[in-house]
Amino acid sequence: MNKNQLLWKRIVQHKTLYLLLLPLIFYYIFLRYWPIVLAWIVAFKNLQMGSGVSTSPWVGFDNFKFIVSDPEIATAFKNTVQISLLRLAVGFMPPIFLAIMFHDMTSKTLKKYAQTAVYIPYFFSWVIIYGIAFAFFSTGSGFVNNLLDMMGLPRQEFLMSTDWFRPILIIMSMWKELGWGTIIYMAALSTVDTQLYEAAIMDGAGPLKRIAHITIPSILPVVTFVLCINLGHMFYAGGEQVLLFYNKAVMDVADIIDTWVYRVGIGNMRFSLGAAVGLLQSLFGMILILASNHASKKLTGNGIW
Repeated sequence: MNKNQLLWKRIVQHKTLYLLLLPLIFYYIFLRYWPIVLAWIVAFKNLQMGSGVSTSPWVGFDNFKFIVSDPEIATAFKNTVQISLLRLAVGFMPPIFLAIMFHDMTSKTLKKYAQTAVYIPYFFSWVIIYGIAFAFFSTGSGFVNNLLDMMGLPRQEFLMSTDWFRPILIIMSMWKELGWGTIIYMAALSTVDTQLYEAAIMDGAGPLKRIAHITIPSILPVVTFVLCINLGHMFYAGGEQVLLFYNKAVMDVADIIDTWVYRVGIGNMRFSLGAAVGLLQSLFGMILILASNHASKKLTGNGIW
């Protein structure tokens, strides 16, 4: 009996389980992968309102040529990479340190309240996050400006300053995402054998040595995985947050690829441009993930796969 016959025999034997699997297969094919294929097709067409994908004319690489030739795309590309690098540099390590701190806490009550306080901001929408930022940094009634006024210092246009825009953006982003990153590393730390810590304590290892020789090596595969995934999102830079926070005064340092697509593609009803940019972002992201995974396996022996 060849492999194909053996496969069909197993399918017939377990037909009930395969029937239960059909809705999941349908979900991924028609609701996940097919929209991606349609987006790839739209990237090479001139999609018009009222016309379907099949009836829209093919334009080949014209959308990509427009993207490359637009004078604003270079600024958007530069800002996207810079903001993404700032997010990675500032926001990558704090979840690791916080997870280790929670893991080593002896008071369960304090640990529970501290974790809850860190996790809650993740469930806030970016609209709420912007409202909090506005309450703190607005010129008229912002808490920080009121504090400066009480100290006899001049008020600052924090939200309209090119110098302050990115620090505020990164701080608010880190505050919101900190809890989710902590959950990931806490899950990794929960798999570490407690006997390793007990043996290290008996050998006289202090807290810092236990962290350096047990905790960090144990979660290194997860750290590598998260780093590679973050590098794969290098060309996204949090478009939803930037779209809410930016304004014309800070356009030079705030305009990223996603906001350019919103302004040029959706604003001018050139939907194919958005599909073309999305295809390029996915392509560059895949390249970065493959490259970072290869480099990580060479340097540390750990990778995504």
